[in-house]
Formats: sequence, structure tokens, C-alpha cells
Amino acid sequence: MFYRENGQFKTSYRADQQIFPIDQDRWLVLALIALAFVAVPLLASDYMMRAILIPFLIMSLAALGVNILVGYCGQISLGSGAFMAVGAYMAYNFFVRIPGMPLVPALLLGGLCATAFGVLFGLPSLRVKGLYLAVATLAAQFFADWMFLRVKWFVNDSPSGSVSVNHLQIFGLPIESAVSKYLFCLAVLVVLALLAKNLVRSAIGREWMAIRDMDVAAAVIGIRPMYAKLTAFAVSSFIIGVAGGLWAFVYLGAWEPAAFGVDLSFRLLFMVIIGGLGSIMGAFFGAAFIVVLPIVLNQALPALGELFGVSLSTAAVSHVELMVFGGLIVWFLIVEPHGLAKLWSIGKQKLRLWPFPH
Repeated sequence: MFYRENGQFKTSYRADQQIFPIDQDRWLVLALIALAFVAVPLLASDYMMRAILIPFLIMSLAALGVNILVGYCGQISLGSGAFMAVGAYMAYNFFVRIPGMPLVPALLLGGLCATAFGVLFGLPSLRVKGLYLAVATLAAQFFADWMFLRVKWFVNDSPSGSVSVNHLQIFGLPIESAVSKYLFCLAVLVVLALLAKNLVRSAIGREWMAIRDMDVAAAVIGIRPMYAKLTAFAVSSFIIGVAGGLWAFVYLGAWEPAAFGVDLSFRLLFMVIIGGLGSIMGAFFGAAFIVVLPIVLNQALPALGELFGVSLSTAAVSHVELMVFGGLIVWFLIVEPHGLAKLWSIGKQKLRLWPFPH
């Protein structure tokens, strides 16, 4: 009843090919963006922004980049943490070594360096696939860990390997408060998500999906596998590199190579699998599940224990949190292996017929 498309006629190809052809979707997305830009900064506390919203936005951006490579092109990657590290450290070097370097160009240059790094380690995808490609991209993770730990130039000759940034500005406005950091991350996420959505709907996006479904058949109809796979690695690495720069500059402020370890690569892959492969919306659902759920469990488990008269220590809460978190991941993969985005799609389909049973 609330999601009918009656009377919504398309009278041109442009109207039929727009990102949100259904009015309800368009208004819902515009309302969510307005809510995120206007209402959230007014209502959310500093703790919620720094501990929940800012990590959620940055992880959503990183999961978006991983989804382009894994979900749309079908290339399994375990080197996402390395791409984030390259984006963070190269943006740091541009920022501190070039006098007067603005923040946004430094992040974009860091993303371009991550693009080159991703294309370099994407070359094995021209010969191998599946688990063999996953191992090849895992090598990028180990190489990045060694490079940023041993080569002191990348850390500006810091003896401890830890680096930090401060006095961030954009267009002369300081980015120090939680609200300014949140709005900056949100603006970057909206722009790159819009570009990614248009990209996967374009000719190159259709080539990625053809390679994902059957690369031999795609090559037979004239699609160049080398071009499609390397462009997927390039675009994915750029977005992940920008997310790595935001993670380091905006969220952490001071970091070391361990901040971009292999566990981060697995978390990003879990976000994509749980959120939904081959879905822009799935990146947001997966990031919300991975980032928000542990915090909710950390707050809810002690309160739940008090209701039953059980006092849970901090270590016990941490262990129960991991158990519940892992169990929910397995449950979601069994119930809906196509991710939370598929559940969202099924709900929209049901609303087209509700309240009628047929």
C-alpha cells in the first residue's frame, strides 16, 4: 500500500535510467541524507559521533570499495587493509612533506597511490582466481606490513613507527570537533557512493559483472578480462585508500602499521558478505552490522546480566560479545546467504503487494 508504483510512468530513457526510478526510493534517500546532514549533528552526542558514527561512515566507504572488487567483479581480495595503509601513509607523506598541502588533495593523492599499489597486486588476477587470488592479495597485506614497519621513510623517520597529524583544515575551516569530522566524512562518503553507484550502472560496471558471472563467456563476447579486472582493482583500491586516509587522519589521529593489520582485511570482507555482495546498499548494512553491533552488545550485556542477577566482568562481557557476534554472523549466512541487502529487497517486494496476500 505504501510502496505502490501505480501512476509512475516513464516518458523518456533518461527517466527510466535514473538511479532511483521509484519515487518512494528517491524521497527516502533524500530524507536520509537530509537527516544525516542536519538532524544528526544537532541531536547526537560527541561520544556517539566519535565512537559510532564516524567509524561507521569510514568503514562503509571502505566496504563500498571492497564490494566493487569482490561483489561486482568477483575477485576475492584479502589485501584491503594493505590498500587502506597505503592510502593513509602516502596521504600522510604528502601532507607533511609538501608545505601547505591541503587535506583533500592529500587524501586523493593517497588514494591514487593505493590505486597503483592495488593494480600492481591485481596483476595475478589475470592468471589465477578464487582462493589462489585471495592468497596473492594476502601477500599484499604482508608486504605492506613489512614496508611500513621497516622502511622509515614512510613514517617520516619516526623511531617508533608511530605517526600523527593535527591542525586539519578544509577551505580554512578547522576539522577538530566531532561534528566537523562527522560532516567531512559524510560528505566524502556521499560523493564517492554516488560515483560508485553510477559506475556500476555504466558499461564498465556491466563488464565487471560479466567477468564475475563467467569470465570465459565474457571474453567470447568481446570483453577484455585484463582491462575489466585491473579497472576493478584500480577503482576499488582508490576508494579503500581514501577510506584509509580518513581512518588515519580523522578517526585515529595517531597510528602505527598495526592499525591496518590483516584482521582489518577480514572485517571488511565480512562486511561485504554480510551486507550483500554486488550491492551498494549492502556496504552500509554490513558496516552497520560489524561496527555498531559490538558496541550495542558491550552496552546491553551488562544490563541484561543485572536483570538476571548475574554480574559480568569486563573480560566475560568481551568473550560473550565475541560469541554472540560470531553466532549472529553464522545465523545470517545460513538464513540469508545473499546478505542483509537481499532482506531489504524482499521487504520492498512485499510492500508492493501489502496488505493483499497475492
